Amino acid sequence: MADLPTDAAARAEPTARDAHQALRDDVRLLGEMLGDTLREHGGEALFALIERLRRLAVDARAGRVDAAVLPPELARLDGEELLHVVRAFNQFLNLANIAEQHHRVRTRRNAALACRWPPEEGTLAALAAALARHGTSRTAVADAVRQLSVELVLTAHPTEVTRRTLMHKYDAIAGCLAELDHVDLAPDERAAVLERLRALVSAAWHTDEIRSEAPSPVDEAKWGFATIEQTLWHALPRFLRELDRWLRAQTGEALPLECAPVRIASWMGGDRDGNPRVTHAVTREVVLLARWQAADLFLRDVEQLQGELSMHRATPALRALAGDAREPYRVVLRELRDRLRHTRDWVEAQLAGRDVATGPIIDGDDDLRAPLQACHDSLVACGMERIADGLLVDTLRRVAVFGACLLRLDIRQESSRHADALGAITTWLGLGDYRQWPEARRQAFLLAELDNRRPLVGAGFRTATECDESVAEVLATFDMLAVLPRGALGAYVISMAHAPSDVLAVCLLQKVAGMREPLPVVPLFETLDDLDHAPATIDALLALPAYRERIAGYQQVMIGYSDSAKDAGYLAASWAQYRAQEALTAVCARHGVQLELFHGRGGSVSRGGTPTRQALLSQPPGSVGGRLRVTEQGEMIRFKFGLLGVALENLEVYVASVLEATLLPPPSPAQPWRELMDALALVSVAGYREVVAGEPRFVDYLRTVTPEQELATLALGSRPARRRAQGGLESLRAIPWVFAWTQVRLMLPAWLGTDTALAWLRGHPERQEEFAAMLSGWPYFQALLDMQEMVLAKAEPTIAAHYEARLADDSLHPLGAALRTRLAATIHDLLALTGRDALLQNNPVMRWSIAVRNPYTDPLHLLQAELIGRHRALAADGAAVDPAIDLALKVTIAGIAAGMRNTG
Repeated sequence: MADLPTDAAARAEPTARDAHQALRDDVRLLGEMLGDTLREHGGEALFALIERLRRLAVDARAGRVDAAVLPPELARLDGEELLHVVRAFNQFLNLANIAEQHHRVRTRRNAALACRWPPEEGTLAALAAALARHGTSRTAVADAVRQLSVELVLTAHPTEVTRRTLMHKYDAIAGCLAELDHVDLAPDERAAVLERLRALVSAAWHTDEIRSEAPSPVDEAKWGFATIEQTLWHALPRFLRELDRWLRAQTGEALPLECAPVRIASWMGGDRDGNPRVTHAVTREVVLLARWQAADLFLRDVEQLQGELSMHRATPALRALAGDAREPYRVVLRELRDRLRHTRDWVEAQLAGRDVATGPIIDGDDDLRAPLQACHDSLVACGMERIADGLLVDTLRRVAVFGACLLRLDIRQESSRHADALGAITTWLGLGDYRQWPEARRQAFLLAELDNRRPLVGAGFRTATECDESVAEVLATFDMLAVLPRGALGAYVISMAHAPSDVLAVCLLQKVAGMREPLPVVPLFETLDDLDHAPATIDALLALPAYRERIAGYQQVMIGYSDSAKDAGYLAASWAQYRAQEALTAVCARHGVQLELFHGRGGSVSRGGTPTRQALLSQPPGSVGGRLRVTEQGEMIRFKFGLLGVALENLEVYVASVLEATLLPPPSPAQPWRELMDALALVSVAGYREVVAGEPRFVDYLRTVTPEQELATLALGSRPARRRAQGGLESLRAIPWVFAWTQVRLMLPAWLGTDTALAWLRGHPERQEEFAAMLSGWPYFQALLDMQEMVLAKAEPTIAAHYEARLADDSLHPLGAALRTRLAATIHDLLALTGRDALLQNNPVMRWSIAVRNPYTDPLHLLQAELIGRHRALAADGAAVDPAIDLALKVTIAGIAAGMRNTG
């Protein structure tokens, strides 16, 4: 940090800097300020220690010193010194992330100012050019936009390690960087911004990075609400203005005010799969809190509108609502304001266990929309359209997008929990145990009961011995759903869905609870076997007339990326996901049913974390069809929607890419390409399972060399890391599985299996011409290999070897050496087949991003290995763990996650 330039030099002439130099300057500026903070609050000795370690890491990377000199330096530090060092490196990585996020905003703004041509892919401007080249009709474009449905589902998977209090500080730091980009700042104004920036960096340093306790499901839901309040509430109406302008330019038609091409949903507080902390009471509380948040946000808009709409000219229709008032708009808005206040009061009473209403409340979207629409229609009719098109239009668009319930909460539960409930019911009824029945008998029973007007069970079952605590909670969940507002709920997702009966079971349990408007039931196909059988399962369901009648021509299916990759490896799982989507599209088309695919993607490559446009354009042709549901998980919510400018960019990419995939779908792969992918997937899954399932020492290696055991101690999320407290690899969730390997930079889930497939291809030169054709002509295959290349660029076998040397006994070393040899072969074979000289040869920004972090992540990895060793040694001796060591270890986990960005 000592060799970084001064802030004045770095920020003196913003207009003179090239695009990437601006990012480098920001990183250096923040690094210098962090160095100043360390000097001020830790003294010169601390700063000198950290700077010496950083320089050693830089020199080791450059080959100027032997990398072996660093571990002994770290081993000499005591617990307190280790804590200060890891906190410093962690803080720099977080500051570098802020600079990158801000740079994305800057780049987008500069491109717009320069009217850059050709426009960047994934933008509406680029889409317009593509549509023009292909001669797409105005009518087709207008219809596609009006029917567009993109739903972003926020989930609280435990990879978001940044505390909410730090998020506010990081947002303010990004705001200061934005101010410094202004070329018209006077010297004293620039000095004031820099002083504010220094204060924020100092405040971040003095804030604990790690939560003292794991968040509850309600805490996670509040974190999701904060994302809406801080950015999405402002970004969505602003983006819809951009989309409206674009649509007018392309077709001459406006985007209707009631149109909601983008919506927000959530799993936070609704996802009970493997999480006993999410109960029916928790789900009810989260729904109520969302209604409170919606009422509060709309109240702010309405109070501002009251101040703005002081006009007296109004239509008879509006005066009928306002009476003879001099300022009719304010009268109408005052009544709406009062209802919103009553709604907040009512929710607070409900949460406190009282059912008290101080006045009329907002019961649904129409209660919000009607008075606002009346004001809008009156203003337009009276020649005040410019006024109507301001905040009032933004508020109406928020009603369409967020509604009175803020977002739609999905419910997710594992299929066996429903089978357990039905098994208890059939046993109590004397029919035998449903769980023991074959599929045909299950279906016959479920269909008969769905058509039966009498109740399946009465109140007496709830007190029967068969209705244990687990069964009672399942039934209580459905009872609770039956009384919640339908607008507050999204879909009911069944994880580990295997057969048609899994879907019909949820349909019956909704009927048992008396749900008048049942939720759409969404099977989630997760394992390789389930993905392969998904088309047949949906085909069998749609062949049932009773089921077809229930779904009214619409079927949603969720594709699982995490568990399928953990089950079969990245390459084989990816191809299975492609084939499943392709076949599901054909099945639903044959039955005349509209299919909506719900993608359960995460941030890492092995969990489907491909860039948005690339992911959508690599889907099978016809599978998008203007509709998309996708999870935004863990840290990706922060990275994609944490800043207003970044949120606007990502919303545009989602909408433009879905429209492009719908109007200009990619071609179907040629049959020889499919055959080669079949062969590669077959070889890949065998190579993957040979290690993961066939190597007897593999689980020991995972638990010894990675921080898999220690991850459970980090207060990341409300869900346990394992589905069962005891168990092998199969009980470990896909997220900590990826997280653990990323921490040691082996990145194994993303490439294991691919190595055997590439080696097989190298041994079959007659297939390599086909490989080259796929790489140049098939978007799916391009995305597959691009993501493979990116994750390989982040792998560091020497770091993985250090963990092994520090933590594992000699018996595990041969396995580690074999894995690193396979990693090296993967890189060698990929470069040979693609004809490239180096990884990320075509992506210099990503290459620089990784390189600038390495001198900070390298010491963190070495420190983590040292800390894990000390932590385990103390535990083995039965000694109390040093709090400084415990905290430092947690900070290294958070710091490496920040450095790697897409960790899980």
